[in-house]
Amino acid sequence: MTDDTSLPFSFPAVSRKKITASFDGGKLTSDGGVMLLAMAERRLGLAVKLSCVFPERRDPGRIVHSLADMIRARIFAIACGYEDGNDLDRLRGDPAFKLACGRLPDTGRDLCSQPTLSRLENAPHLREVIRLSSVLVDLWMDSYARAPSAITLDIDDTVDVVHGRQQLSLFNAHYDEHCFLPIHVYDTEHSRPVAVILRPGKTPSGREVRAHLRRLVRRIRRRWPDTRITFRGDSHYAGPEAMTFCEQNGVDYIFALAGTKPLARKVDEVCDAFRTERAIENKIVVRGYTETRHAAGSWHRERRVVARIEATQQGLDVRYVVTSLDIGSAEWIYDSLYCARGQAENLIKLHKTQLASDRTSCRSALANQVRLVFHTAAYWLILAVRDAIPKPRDLATAEFNTIRLRLLKIAARVIETATRVRLAFAAACPDADLFRGLANALVPQAP
Repeated sequence: MTDDTSLPFSFPAVSRKKITASFDGGKLTSDGGVMLLAMAERRLGLAVKLSCVFPERRDPGRIVHSLADMIRARIFAIACGYEDGNDLDRLRGDPAFKLACGRLPDTGRDLCSQPTLSRLENAPHLREVIRLSSVLVDLWMDSYARAPSAITLDIDDTVDVVHGRQQLSLFNAHYDEHCFLPIHVYDTEHSRPVAVILRPGKTPSGREVRAHLRRLVRRIRRRWPDTRITFRGDSHYAGPEAMTFCEQNGVDYIFALAGTKPLARKVDEVCDAFRTERAIENKIVVRGYTETRHAAGSWHRERRVVARIEATQQGLDVRYVVTSLDIGSAEWIYDSLYCARGQAENLIKLHKTQLASDRTSCRSALANQVRLVFHTAAYWLILAVRDAIPKPRDLATAEFNTIRLRLLKIAARVIETATRVRLAFAAACPDADLFRGLANALVPQAP
C-alpha cells in the first residue's frame, strides 16, 4: 500500500524555480527542545518520585514500559503542547521524545501508546492518589535550599467545564455550566504550584476548606516546623471553620470578606468623610482605608477587618478583608498583601489555558486527579527551564506558550551512529545561544 505522506506536492514557484516537497526527510523532529525538558526532569527527579507512588500490579515478565518512562512520555508531551493521551500514538516514534525518555532514536523501542497511558491514569486507588498529590507538595518544598522563615500561599478555585456524566461534575449556577471546581494552591512569589485538588463543581464549604488546609499544613510542618505560613484567598474561604483552624495552629490568613449591613455600619462614618471630601474638592475618586473589629453571627470571636473605600461619581465601593495579622496599616494589609494574590489567578490561567489542565475528560474522578498531577508536573518542567534563563533575557519572564514556541518547538535532525547520537538543530535558530546556555545550566547537580 502506498504511503500518502511520501507523495510529493508543490508550492508556488519562486524566481521561476519550481518548489516540490515530500515528507521523506528521515529522522526529523519538530520538538528538539524536549531535550531541555528531559534535563529539567532529571534534575528534579520528577518521574521517579511520582512512579514510586504509582501501584505496580503488572506481571514483571511482561513489562515493556516502566512507570517512570510512561510518566516521562506523558508530561513531556503535555509540556510540548500535546495534552491528549491520543497524541502519544503519533509521538511514540518521534526520535527526540524517545531520546528524552532514555531510548535510542533508531534502534530503541518506541514509547508507550494511548491505551497504556489510559491504564496508567486509572491504576491508582484513592490512597495512592492522595500520595501523588503529596509528592507535588514535597517537590515544592524541595525547590527551597533551606526552610524559609515565612511563606505565603494563595488558594483559589477555577471552573473546569465537563462534557459528560463524569464523577463529581455538578451544575454551577454562577458559571451556568456542569463543571468541576478544582482548588489550586500556589507559592505566588516564585510562581510555583503547591497543590491541585479536583473537587465537585460547587463552592467549597468551610469544613471542606478546613480539611484541605489541615492536610497541607500537616505536610509542610513535617519538614518546616518553624516556618510561618500565611494563606490568602477569596471570600468563600473565609469560613469560621478555616479561620479557627488557622488561629489554633499558628497559621496566619488574609481572606476577602463579603460585606454585610452590620459591618457597613461600622465604617459608615469614614465612608461619609470620603464622600464629603470628593464632593467638596470635586475629585473623580477618593480612596482610603480603615479598620475595625468585627464578629459575624457564625464567629466565636471578633477579628480584625480592613476596609478599602473608594468614593467615585458613581457612588461608594467598599471592599473588606479579614486577617489574623495584628501588624501593619490597613493600607499595607490590603494593597501590599491581599492584592498580591491577583498574580495567582495568572498562574491558574497558565495551568489551564497553556497546559490544558482542564482536559479532565475521564469518567473516574481519581483518573482526572491523576491528570491534574501530570499537568502540574509539566508546569514544573517548563518553570524549571524558565528559571534557568538569565534574568536579563526577555524569556526569563515569558509565558509558557512563548517558552514552548521559542525553545521547545525547534526542528532537529536526529542521527544515530554506532557510537553516538547527534542532534542537528536548525542553523537559523534565533535563540541558539540561549538554547546552548540552557543545556549547560540544566545539567543535573551532583547529590
